[in-house]
Amino acid sequence: MTASPKVDNGVSSGHATATDATSLHREKESMSNSANRVRDGAEQFTFQAEVNRLMDILINSLYSNKDIFLRELISNAADALDKIRFLSLTDKSILGEGDAANLEIKLWLDSESKTLYIRDRGIGMTKDDLIKNLGTIAKSGTSAFLESMQKGGDMNLIGQFGVGFYSVYLVADYVEVISKHNDDKQYIWASTADGSFTISEDTENEDLGRGTLIKIQLKEEAQEYATEAKLKELVQHYSEFINFPIYLQSEKEVEVPVEEETEEAKETEEAKETEDAEEADEDKDEEGAEDDEEEAKEEVEKPKATRKEKRKDWELLNDNKAIWLRKPSEVTEEEYQKFYKAVSKDYTDALSYSHFRAEGDVEFRTILYIPSFSPFDFYDKYYEKAQNGLKLYVRRVFISDDMKELIPRYLSFVKGIVDSDTLPLNVSREMLQQEAALKTIKKKLVRKVLDMIRKMSETEVKCKAMEEKGETEDKPSEKDCGQYGKFWEQFGRAVKLGIIEDSTNRNRLAKLLRFTTSKSGDKLTTLDEYIGRMKEGQKSIYYLAGTSKEEVANSPFLEQLLRKDYEVIFFTDVLDEYVMGHLMDYDDKKFSNASKEDLKLADKDEVEKKKDKEVKEEFKDLTKWWKKVVDDTKLQAVKVSNRLSTTPCVVVTGKYGNSANMERIMRAQAFSRPGSSFTPTQRTLEINPRHPLIAALKDKLAAATEDTVDETVVATARLLYETALLESGFVPDDAKAFSQRMYSVLRAPLGIDSLEVEPEEEGAAAEEEEAKPEVEAEEAEAKDEL
Repeated sequence: MTASPKVDNGVSSGHATATDATSLHREKESMSNSANRVRDGAEQFTFQAEVNRLMDILINSLYSNKDIFLRELISNAADALDKIRFLSLTDKSILGEGDAANLEIKLWLDSESKTLYIRDRGIGMTKDDLIKNLGTIAKSGTSAFLESMQKGGDMNLIGQFGVGFYSVYLVADYVEVISKHNDDKQYIWASTADGSFTISEDTENEDLGRGTLIKIQLKEEAQEYATEAKLKELVQHYSEFINFPIYLQSEKEVEVPVEEETEEAKETEEAKETEDAEEADEDKDEEGAEDDEEEAKEEVEKPKATRKEKRKDWELLNDNKAIWLRKPSEVTEEEYQKFYKAVSKDYTDALSYSHFRAEGDVEFRTILYIPSFSPFDFYDKYYEKAQNGLKLYVRRVFISDDMKELIPRYLSFVKGIVDSDTLPLNVSREMLQQEAALKTIKKKLVRKVLDMIRKMSETEVKCKAMEEKGETEDKPSEKDCGQYGKFWEQFGRAVKLGIIEDSTNRNRLAKLLRFTTSKSGDKLTTLDEYIGRMKEGQKSIYYLAGTSKEEVANSPFLEQLLRKDYEVIFFTDVLDEYVMGHLMDYDDKKFSNASKEDLKLADKDEVEKKKDKEVKEEFKDLTKWWKKVVDDTKLQAVKVSNRLSTTPCVVVTGKYGNSANMERIMRAQAFSRPGSSFTPTQRTLEINPRHPLIAALKDKLAAATEDTVDETVVATARLLYETALLESGFVPDDAKAFSQRMYSVLRAPLGIDSLEVEPEEEGAAAEEEEAKPEVEAEEAEAKDEL
């Protein structure tokens, strides 16, 4: 095989490219002819059996994404650079001088022959290294591993140098590896992945000095990788934070000054200069020395001619620094925000961030960010797809941004990176292996994110307390004071979803809740603040859910609670009652839904208990009768209420039943899902014994016998129940019957004897029908005349 393209050891100056035309032509000719790929004198080897089987699996089934071949090759190059850098710590002479000391990775393309070149200045490989690293897999139990892999078992071949290299055959027909180690000559390893490879001493190519050059002849179906744009995309996606600079040779059009001119152009220019000089002499005589001086100045300032020229130059692809490797004290606020925008593609600053290093069973470094705004579809498609917030790196190599195992769904809005040097991966780096390691990382990440949110919450509470007291000394900045308000506005629902889904951190999340109450006005308050304002002897945290603050504040369920100065939490978000179904207590205080029948106020003394018992006995006959006459199978009982003050009656549900608000939500969900159904819960009618309507109804019932109860009394009882259903937030099952009873009640004050509507008179209709033929005849006659 003839000489290959010359490797440019430095950044191009723009005049000469990294390859010369003659050697490039020979290289194309040689690499296009598979019959000539075996060099004279080259030693031929057979791949280890396990390698043959491994390559078959890698190429045909294991790697699901061909793009990763470049990630693997760059990772191997970075490993080689790491090794030589480590050795140079004790012996600087190993690096050499000049370009050899530049630890970098370079990529370039020959677009005509569709060949990709990857060059590093790493430790390089000896002949034995080439045979061992690229021809065998030196690991005990490899056969067992391959058997397991073929059967779909656990794929764990971690840390084996060269394994990722074979992914190059996903896109390559033919590969050459030219390598030079300080302790050996330069050799060429070559193979078409046909079961064998050759190794020969390199007498054709430029001396690498030290390092490795990989030549990849791309397959016809992999021509997309023969473009600068695709290579740039892959490097910036997978290898953006590799420790060493990665350069791509790219062609750009630049403006250059015209340096060489033709003879004809020179003669023309000289003639023009002579003519200009004669004119200048004449002008000088006429206008004086001052004008001549001005012309000379204009001549000096005359712009030089330029032309466009295509030049190749090296473009740095990974200029974003891995700031997570530095100590937090060494990173500025500006650097953190710049890095956030780089990894998140967001244009706004992050609301908060956390930078830390975790040690123990699994070591990793991470920077976590809370964005200022939630993704536009975060809640709409919450259960349909996982947000890609965290990026996983292993030794600065990108692995995945779809890691559901790293962060729970309710915190998937968090952005940032997680980088581990010890995390075990399978051969393709596409699947994490040890679930225990993931659980450890996830636990620490969740704890750090919740700590970030907690600190913002505590700062807000501190600011509010200082503002109420009029204190200004040591008060946090206005920006810090407003952080949690912005967070709650964007991610408050995520906190609620966390309470539903994350039982381990439920109490931590409960401290982060914000809501309005009957005493907080328009300001949001916390559970701790609510408990701090509780009345003496109060054992429950009272709340009521509805569609709006106004609806909840005016609900009949709260009459006695508000009259006795109990604070009630107003829940108006659709998630709130779901949250309360999981958050049973807080700080040893039980939650109590004001719309449930088990509502308990402060303990009553013996006198009050005796009075309540007497009232229940007094209305016993009415409650029994009312239950019978109401035609509703869902009405479980009628009871005397202790929650009403001005309203005649309300409908409540059992302790474990669905409230009216929850029924409304579930009914809407049932209608929106084909095939789903909804079953209403059992209800209880609570009556107010002090209300005139209830007292009058009791008296009417007492004055009549069971067989002579006026139908009007029965209709009134039913109408009161259905009105209570509406006021309590329920929907009457028989709207027609309800409206007919309402019309009957309205009849009496209007002096209407009957609600029957008389039918239309038949005579008028008959006359109209008789006149119809005459009209039609007149219209036909008029038409004929026209």
